[in-house]
Amino acid sequence: MPRYELVAALGSSFAAGPGIDPVADAAAMRSARNYPHLLAERLGARLVDLTAAGATTANLLDTPQQGIDGTAFAPQLEGVPADADVVTITAGGNDLGFMSGLLYVAWSRVDPASPILSVLAEMSPSGIAHPTDAAVEDATEGLCRVVEGVRVKAAHARIFLVDYLHPIDDASVDATPFDDGEIATFLSAQGVIDQMFRDAALRSGTELLAASSLSAGHALGSTTPWVQPFRDVLEGTAGSFHPNEAGMTAIAVALEEALSS
Repeated sequence: MPRYELVAALGSSFAAGPGIDPVADAAAMRSARNYPHLLAERLGARLVDLTAAGATTANLLDTPQQGIDGTAFAPQLEGVPADADVVTITAGGNDLGFMSGLLYVAWSRVDPASPILSVLAEMSPSGIAHPTDAAVEDATEGLCRVVEGVRVKAAHARIFLVDYLHPIDDASVDATPFDDGEIATFLSAQGVIDQMFRDAALRSGTELLAASSLSAGHALGSTTPWVQPFRDVLEGTAGSFHPNEAGMTAIAVALEEALSS
C-alpha cells in the first residue's frame, strides 16, 4: 500500500460528525471520531480536518461560514495543504435543504411549538426538500468546482468525493417521526443526492466513495443502524439522522481499502 502521510477533509455535518463523542471542535460540531479522523488513524497519517456542520459547497469554495457560537470559518479550500496526499469531500446536501428538511418535519411532528422550528424554517421554508433541477445542477457544479480547487491547492493528492450514508429506507417508518408519504419524499431526495455525487465524480474525473451504497441495510429501523436516531432535545438534536461512529468507521474502512488499490 502506498504511504499516505497527510489527509485533508472538506465537508459538512455528514463528515464533521455532530453527536459523536469526543468533540474535536464544538463550533464546527466536529467529532474526533468522524471518518476523516478514523481514516487518518488507520493510515498513521496527519489530519487537517476542515469540516463544519452546516457547510454548503459555497462554504467550501469561497464563502466564509459562521459556527454555532459565532466563530468565523474561512472557506475550507483555503486550508488545504499543498502537500496533502488524500483529500475527502462530503457536501451538497445542505445546498438542497435535505438535513434541515428532515429536522423540520420531525420537530413539527413531535413539538410544533419548539423554538427550533423558526430557525429550521429559514433553512427549509417549505419543510420537506423538493430539489429543483436548477438547485441540483448548482450543487453538482459546486462539487466539481471544489474538486478543481483542490487540484490547484494539492496537485498530487488523491481526491475522493464521499457521498451520504442513507438515514432512512423503506423500513424506517416505525423508527422515525415520519409517515409513509414523508418517507417516500425523503427517499426521493436521497436518490437525487446519490445521483448528484455520481454526476460530479464523472464530470470532474475524480474518485467516488459511495457511502450511500455501503449503508444499504443500515438505515434507521435496521438492527445495525449507521445513523443516529432523532433526538427531540435541543442540546442533542444536531446529531439526529447523522452518521454514528459505526457509520463513520465503515466509511473510513472503505476509504482505506480504496487507497490500497
